[in-house]
Amino acid sequence: MTAKQPAQDQGAADLPPSLAHTALEDAQSLVLGAALCALGVHLLRADGLITGQTAGLGVLLSYLSGGSFGLWFFLLNLPFYILGWLRLGPRFVAKTVIAVTLVSVFSSALPAVLIIESLSPWVASALAGSVIGVGLLVIFRHGASLGGIGILALWLQERAGIRAGWVQLGFDAALFAVALLVLDPWLVAASLLGAVIVNLIVAVNHRHDRYIGR
Repeated sequence: MTAKQPAQDQGAADLPPSLAHTALEDAQSLVLGAALCALGVHLLRADGLITGQTAGLGVLLSYLSGGSFGLWFFLLNLPFYILGWLRLGPRFVAKTVIAVTLVSVFSSALPAVLIIESLSPWVASALAGSVIGVGLLVIFRHGASLGGIGILALWLQERAGIRAGWVQLGFDAALFAVALLVLDPWLVAASLLGAVIVNLIVAVNHRHDRYIGR
């Protein structure tokens, strides 16, 4: 999940109450977005693929340890909530905690109910990138994120003047470099396809000047 985590939408904060998302709309959207992201991770893990950012690190650690991606993803995000609280506010962090927890739970449950016996790595990567990209859009548009490195990147940009995009790009480059040491290079190459698709979907569609509700 390599797309840049969104900062708070200042324009949407000024919307009249009639255009703001209700609690029920937020709830169903966070469930939907988390389910799509968890499905994408399940597709990746079915073929030994990875993705970027904190989710990618969680996937890689699950391969190396034999443990659950859901548990790794949940634990890796814990330190970033403090930064998120300071940088983006309690409402954003509360929704992000919910989204991360849902992804962790759904991704842990899916292997028992959705068994994938055969799937081309390139097809798995493309499908995973597509559903993760759409899932992130849903989560972003309801004032949340999937936490992690994106929050750290925003904090470093504010404190040290290092652009958030470069921080995330550097992290992903390091993550994929490490993956090359422990995974089949062909699978790492296929994984890049999914990462590109995620970023393209978010870059093209997550525009505050188009989307007015929140």
